[in-house]
Amino acid sequence: MQYRTLGRTGIKVSPYCLGAMMFGAMGNPDHDESVRIVHRALDAGVNFVDTADMYSQGESEEIVGKALKGRRDDVVLATKAFNPMGEDPNRRGSSRRWLVRAVEDSLRRLQTDHIDLFQVHRPDPDTDVEETLSALSDLVHSGKVRAIGSSTFPASQIVEAQWVAERRNLERFRTEQPPYSILDRGIEREVLPTVERYGMGALVWSPLSGGMLTGRYRKGQEPDTRRAQYGFAHMRDERRLDAVEELITLADKTGLSLTHLAMAFVVAHPAVTSAIIGPRTMAHLEDVLAGAEVALDDEVLDRIDEIVAPGTDVSPLPHAYGTPPLAQPRLRRRPATERSAA
Repeated sequence: MQYRTLGRTGIKVSPYCLGAMMFGAMGNPDHDESVRIVHRALDAGVNFVDTADMYSQGESEEIVGKALKGRRDDVVLATKAFNPMGEDPNRRGSSRRWLVRAVEDSLRRLQTDHIDLFQVHRPDPDTDVEETLSALSDLVHSGKVRAIGSSTFPASQIVEAQWVAERRNLERFRTEQPPYSILDRGIEREVLPTVERYGMGALVWSPLSGGMLTGRYRKGQEPDTRRAQYGFAHMRDERRLDAVEELITLADKTGLSLTHLAMAFVVAHPAVTSAIIGPRTMAHLEDVLAGAEVALDDEVLDRIDEIVAPGTDVSPLPHAYGTPPLAQPRLRRRPATERSAA
């Protein structure tokens, strides 16, 4: 396994990051098997593990904490907060009140005294970014957090956060965690160039587009996997399925599995530090690890560009962040009585 520098932090991480979203009730409820998956990834050279408080309502962090006993010092450990962790409206978001509590809760579940990378899981339109960065700066200065990052922030909000940090002499976001795959290339337009401009590391999620780039989802076939059953409508999107068929043909011609083609594409981008893999079973992990040495040549990358144009999303991901003015009609429509020009 080769290692890359995470932005300008000086921290070295593997190009594959083990995502723990599928550990616990959301995916694999068997703690012992999940621990074995973590250990197998570490033995293969993966030294980067990413989880979040909301994954199975803390159960994922608890499993990761068990798995890292005796191996914590060898791992770059990342987690996130923002999403609801209960009915209380203040147990969510990016306020100082919640983030300080969220870090303490994560430290307890992870059974560690520090978090290497603590990320804001989604932008929070209700909280001033200065408030968020101020709280995170105090957590860094206290030694409980080593570095901070954002997740799914639009380029404009990444820039705003960087400017606020500079003006107020606060810790700045060192990483961004956006979705990225062959089918989801929209971040190539603004997010990845912005990440590079500010010397941030990019750890990208869903490099297999929620499983669509494994070959298990085919045109004309009814998917029967867990994710399709949970209503991931994009897995039935005809435009995505058409692109998948072309990509399967390309993978066959190059002698690769679709999974290996998709992972190699993502880690080939110069702005991408690490791609988050989220195995639910040991077989899923072994499949991804088997392609770690695959490197795509320019001819294959050019053909991928023909199938899915650079900087485009084949269709929107339903679980990606949408800016409030686009998602909420009241933010893009005047009251009915004020809509005319005269």
